[in-house]
Amino acid sequence: MVDWNLAVATATRLVRPGPEVSRDEARAVVAELRRHARTSEEHVRAFTRMMPEGVTLPDTPVLVVDRAGWVKANVAGFRELLGPLLGKMQDRRAGAPGGAVLGAVGGKVTGVELGVLLSFLASRVLGQYETFAPGAPELPGAGATGGRLLLVAPNIVHVERELEVAPHDFRLWVCLHEETHRTQFTAVPWLRAHLEGEIQTFLGATEMDPWTILERLREAVQSFSGARPEGERGDEGRSLVELVQTPEQREVLSRLTAVMSLLEGHADFVMDGVGPDVVPSVAEIREKFQQRRATGAGRLDAALRKLLGLDAKLAQYRDGERFVRAVVGQVGMEGFNRVWTSPNTLPTKTEIARPADWVARVHGKGSVGSEER
Repeated sequence: MVDWNLAVATATRLVRPGPEVSRDEARAVVAELRRHARTSEEHVRAFTRMMPEGVTLPDTPVLVVDRAGWVKANVAGFRELLGPLLGKMQDRRAGAPGGAVLGAVGGKVTGVELGVLLSFLASRVLGQYETFAPGAPELPGAGATGGRLLLVAPNIVHVERELEVAPHDFRLWVCLHEETHRTQFTAVPWLRAHLEGEIQTFLGATEMDPWTILERLREAVQSFSGARPEGERGDEGRSLVELVQTPEQREVLSRLTAVMSLLEGHADFVMDGVGPDVVPSVAEIREKFQQRRATGAGRLDAALRKLLGLDAKLAQYRDGERFVRAVVGQVGMEGFNRVWTSPNTLPTKTEIARPADWVARVHGKGSVGSEER
């Protein structure tokens, strides 16, 4: 169904080269990022108070990679996560006339398409806690919790130069965000399994009929290209991902969106909360970085972000951070940390927009304040 090796080869061939640095500079960047990853764990733990004193968090690998390394790691993760779905689709195709030939050709087409997508993303990701990380020959295997932390050195250097901020401060600031994600999944034992279950439910609801999928993809492309008649429009504001979903998938996606908003917003809140004590120029970095997020990098980049649903991810940072800030302001950090008690205490998508409703439900307090904007 997917030629994974071709996906890696395509992405590494198309990905743009990183900023020019000498060999000594590259070694220094890698060494500093590794140091920051270690010290960030202490800062995040003290600020979030997600683990009792004296309890040791499970160890997970911290990998400083280049863009090609990020591609290989994510292809390995895709293979792990998508395996059950692709197996079902392959069994279905094998029983159809010409299924073997279609599978071979389709796998290469899909491999190229995935490679193009990864080449686009590989130059934009600064860091990533890879939750579903299998062992891979190209990279060290996952830790006891099944995850590993990736820091993409060329992209971090590129952005710090573009923003003209202090490299030492920016690198630590990025590590604080990513370390928060690692803490979330290592300090909350049920979180990984819950997220994987939601994703598998989402994938399991995928339309297995390839003609149905092709028809939805055709409609999606037409909606973005303006090829549909005026009377049939109305999907221009939705991403390609949203347009190929079933009704059941939309319900799952609503829950996933709420969880991801919580995780991303919490990481932003922590990186800025820790920042003033350990990152002297945190205010300048945040202002410039927010401006960079808002303006994007050109018309083509903006179109791709919209089509792929990446604009929704930017909204997750903003909405999630507002939720965390409002809840902490109302019930304190200990009160906020009740969000990690069980899947039942996670906020809904509506509660992300209305933090007081979550406080009322989980803490039994009356809803105060209006909808957060």
